[in-house]
Amino acid sequence: MRIFDPHIHMTSRTTDDYEAMHAAGVRALVEPAFWLGQPRTSAASFLDYFDALIGWEPFRAAQFGIRHHCTIALNPKEANDPRCTEVLRHLPRYLAKDGVVAVGEIGYDSMTPAEDHAFAAQLQLAVVHELPALVHSPHRDKAAGVDRTLAVVRESGIAPERVVVDHLNEVTVKQVADSGCWMGFSIYPDTKMDEHRMVAVLREYGTERILVNSAADWGRSDPLKTRRTADAMLAAGFSADDVDQVLWRNPVAFYGQSGRLELDDVEAPGTGATFEGNSVLRGARAEV
Repeated sequence: MRIFDPHIHMTSRTTDDYEAMHAAGVRALVEPAFWLGQPRTSAASFLDYFDALIGWEPFRAAQFGIRHHCTIALNPKEANDPRCTEVLRHLPRYLAKDGVVAVGEIGYDSMTPAEDHAFAAQLQLAVVHELPALVHSPHRDKAAGVDRTLAVVRESGIAPERVVVDHLNEVTVKQVADSGCWMGFSIYPDTKMDEHRMVAVLREYGTERILVNSAADWGRSDPLKTRRTADAMLAAGFSADDVDQVLWRNPVAFYGQSGRLELDDVEAPGTGATFEGNSVLRGARAEV
């Protein structure tokens, strides 16, 4: 079983997590820029963080046989802090870097005017840089937040198939399914979604345009939730091909729109062989 975790914050995790993920079948991941838990007080601290996402963390992941990519953005929570918003003018040089496969996480936390501005500005950066966008849906007033999110996406002119709206649940999935955007689900021990609820969503909505992630970070979370979801799918009667679509081919299809996925020579779990057809998806926008 091969797994691509499309949203996980490895900066917050240990090398033991990398080792356990590899043993579970994880061979590729995307790490979105996010709020580190401690408020940052200047744009300079973002730049150090971005440098780690494109340099140190890919090196750390490679030691465990996992291909690391990232997304870059000013996150919604810190978009409200004027000490941080200067980072918006630094984003273009990072969005041009190899390994940066989307603009994200962007979107809403508390749905403030400052968040409106940062969200719209960063969607425009995604259009200009021909990158997908990873959108964070708010933890509170989620249905209203997703409605507002989708309105801003429509106004931006970005193609909906280049947007994933993440942290969805049973209440918000239909809104996003109907919009043409990709649907993202974070599988957590106590909050958001669990693997059994995820299986029920897949039964109702199918396996197209769905990304399943662990979103593991510094809080109570589990970097093996992608594998646990795969196992739950198989136990519920989904085929191995269904699992491969949701846990591998869908993330490749979405982030492959960046032209920057690097999946050559990724080892197939349990075989020592490499996957066929995993040429480097960079340069011209890849058909995946």
